Amino acid sequence: MKRPELVVEGATALVTGAAGGMGEHIARGLARRGAHLVLLDVDRTGLTRVAGAIDRETSAAVSAHVVDLADRAATDRTIAQIREAHPDLSMLFNNAGVALGGRFTQVGAEDFDWLLEINLLAPIRLTRALLPTLLAGGQGQVVNTSSLFGLVGPPGQSAYCTSKFGLRGFSESLRSELEQEGSPVGVTVVHPGGIRTNIAARARIAAGVDPREAEASRTAFAKMLRYPPERAAEEIIEAAIARRPRLLVGNDAKGLDVLARVTPARYWSLMGRAMALASRR
Repeated sequence: MKRPELVVEGATALVTGAAGGMGEHIARGLARRGAHLVLLDVDRTGLTRVAGAIDRETSAAVSAHVVDLADRAATDRTIAQIREAHPDLSMLFNNAGVALGGRFTQVGAEDFDWLLEINLLAPIRLTRALLPTLLAGGQGQVVNTSSLFGLVGPPGQSAYCTSKFGLRGFSESLRSELEQEGSPVGVTVVHPGGIRTNIAARARIAAGVDPREAEASRTAFAKMLRYPPERAAEEIIEAAIARRPRLLVGNDAKGLDVLARVTPARYWSLMGRAMALASRR
C-alpha cells in the first residue's frame, strides 16, 4: 500500500524524550517544518530549555509535559490530557529510552522491569491510546525508536535488547496490520547505531555489577557513540514523511544488520572484536 507523504506543516506531533539528544533535534526539526509540538520528558530543566528555544526560533505552538514514563499512572494521566487537548495529533515519535548495564544474572527484576516500562511498555500504551486520534485525522505516522541492539544482542545488554527487539516486533506487526486494513496511518521503526548522546553516561548500572567492570563497559560503549544526533534526527523525520517502514541510522547499524542476517550464529564474535578495537582508540 502506497501512502501519500505525511503532511507536517500545520500538523501536531508528540515527541517523547524531547529534553535532549535525538528527541530534542526531532522536535526542533519538526518545528522548522511548521509542525506544532507536544513534548514529553522527565527532565524538567532540559524540557524547558528545548521548548523555550523552539518558541524563540519558530512559530510552533509547544505544549511541554514533565512525566516519568516509568510511572504508569502519571503517564496515563498525561496521555489522557494530550488526547483531550490535541485531537489533531497526527505524528507520534516514541523516542525516549534508557539503558541498563549488566548481564541477566546481575540485573534484578526491579531494574529490568523499570527499563521495560520506559523503553517498551510506554510506547505501546502511548500508541494504543493515541492511534484512534491518528486514524480519525485521516493521516498519521507512528515512529518507534528501536536500536542497533534491536538487531543484534551483545552480552551485558539483556534488558535493553529485550526492550528494543520487543519494540521492533511490535512495530513490524502493527505496521502489517494497518497495511492489511488499508489504514491511513503508517509505522516507521528506527534502528540507530552509535548516536552521540548521553545515554551511555546516564545508564543505570545493576547492583550486581562490579564498578570497575561497569566503568570499562561504559567507556567502551561511549567511544562508539559518534553519529551526530542532529543528523540522525533529520533522517528520522524524513523517513516519517516518506512513510518508510524501516530506517537504519549509521554505518554501524547498516553493517551489523547485514552481518546478523548473513551470520546469525556468529555475528557477536565479529562485533566483539570490532568493539575491542574501537575501545583502544
